[in-house]
Amino acid sequence: MPHRRTLRWTLAAAFACAVSAGADQHPSVDDLAWMTGSWAGPVGGGQTLEENWILPTDGSIASLVRMTGNGETSMVEMTVVEEENDSLVLRIQQWDPGFVPRTPGPQTLTLRELGDNRVSFEAGDEGAFRTLTYSRPESETFVIEADMGGGQQARIELKAR
Repeated sequence: MPHRRTLRWTLAAAFACAVSAGADQHPSVDDLAWMTGSWAGPVGGGQTLEENWILPTDGSIASLVRMTGNGETSMVEMTVVEEENDSLVLRIQQWDPGFVPRTPGPQTLTLRELGDNRVSFEAGDEGAFRTLTYSRPESETFVIEADMGGGQQARIELKAR
């Protein structure tokens, strides 16, 4: 019987070490690789939203976003997620036609939640978004959920292109 007790203790110790090692790991942009791809879908009023996420590399992942429809581009956006202070920070900046910035600078949001094929950020400063959540519930579907405050919320479902 001492062998079973030793084996049990060894397995328990190995599990504790694995859990402890996982707890010490910090979020990485590599955890967001599931976002990579070109996504598009309707957003109302004859508009289409496109999100084009590139592979995470050297501590960042980024997306070029474009809203088009009715024969024109109505908005362009740059979204960058970077590893900072053992966490993830999202910065977002939007431009109107003619590359006219909608705000003096980017809005900064910090990591709120990170799970399997889901990430959520919350505002660290004033801007268009209070929270911004991305998820991929299916392989061909990319969902954006935004809380703009004042009861304004949006859920946009995009499909792989």
